[in-house]
Amino acid sequence: MFIDRVKIRVKAGDGGNGVTAFRREKFVPRGGPSGGDGGIGGSVWLEASEGLNTLLHLRYNPEHKGERGRHGEGSNRHGKDGADVTVNVPVGTQVFDAESGDLVFDFTEAGQRFLAAKGGKGGWGNQHFATPTRRAPKFHYMGRPGEEKELQLELKLIADVGLVGFPNAGKSTLISVISAAKPKIADYPFTTLEPNLGVVDLGDFNTFVVADIPGLIEGASEGAGLGDRFLRHVERTKLMLHLVDVSSLSGRDPVSDYEIINRELANYNEDLANRPQIVVATKLDALDEPERLENLRKRAAEDEKQFLEISAVTNQGTKELISVVAKKLEEIREEEAESKIEINPEAAEEIFND
Repeated sequence: MFIDRVKIRVKAGDGGNGVTAFRREKFVPRGGPSGGDGGIGGSVWLEASEGLNTLLHLRYNPEHKGERGRHGEGSNRHGKDGADVTVNVPVGTQVFDAESGDLVFDFTEAGQRFLAAKGGKGGWGNQHFATPTRRAPKFHYMGRPGEEKELQLELKLIADVGLVGFPNAGKSTLISVISAAKPKIADYPFTTLEPNLGVVDLGDFNTFVVADIPGLIEGASEGAGLGDRFLRHVERTKLMLHLVDVSSLSGRDPVSDYEIINRELANYNEDLANRPQIVVATKLDALDEPERLENLRKRAAEDEKQFLEISAVTNQGTKELISVVAKKLEEIREEEAESKIEINPEAAEEIFND
């Protein structure tokens, strides 16, 4: 089961109490205060793990508590610190404060850690309060309570390529052909009820990841159909493949489908409208009205979008599609690398003056 949104409660351990105690050893004639400090409470950490791709494990285990620090003891013995608790989450998880709705952390790489709840400090024993004029303090500090929070976790899949389009546009069939993913495939709308990830092997240890997003319909940005629940999964993709069914089996107009999906992407997030996109005409094996294909080709040309045509069932055009996608991803990575290059202003000024 794919779960991409859960609410959890994290409670760090309370700090242990300090203690009031005095030395009573035989060879310590004057004794004195010897109350030890309490231990620090265990904290709760969130950590991104590559081995997870869903938040299902947190749906039925929503509470996570750090261990309480042990109390101090006599003879200046410090209480044991409470053990920390680490909660693993998938890469791509965003952490929100459930009360305010503010984004507090975004996991984009494996191994990243976030302190969700800090353990309480241990209380001081009475040894800390001894002074030349107060040699036998009979009080200590209690441990501080650990932090307690309610967090909303939302998962956004991280993939290089996102497949978008109307239900039954051929997204699941395509990802099953070009990768080892085995999504459910059937001839009724909304067969895909959860995103699927597939890895496309280009050889020489070169791969890219494809995300099959459940079908979108008009009004999806406002929650229609599967709605904006899954639209957020295309926000992290570098490239979108917009699949459009050009056969007459759908009973819809390909150009209208193309325009509706692009409009919903823009309504949800304006950045998605400007994301690199390749228009892919699907189900060529069932094409019975060639003008449907040509109309879509002309519409894509008007938007200056690259256009390809395939049949995933017969493998027609799939190799070319993989090659084009791989080349486009390489261009995008090069552009991103160039944009990250920072020029020292002083060095740039010297170059300009020379």
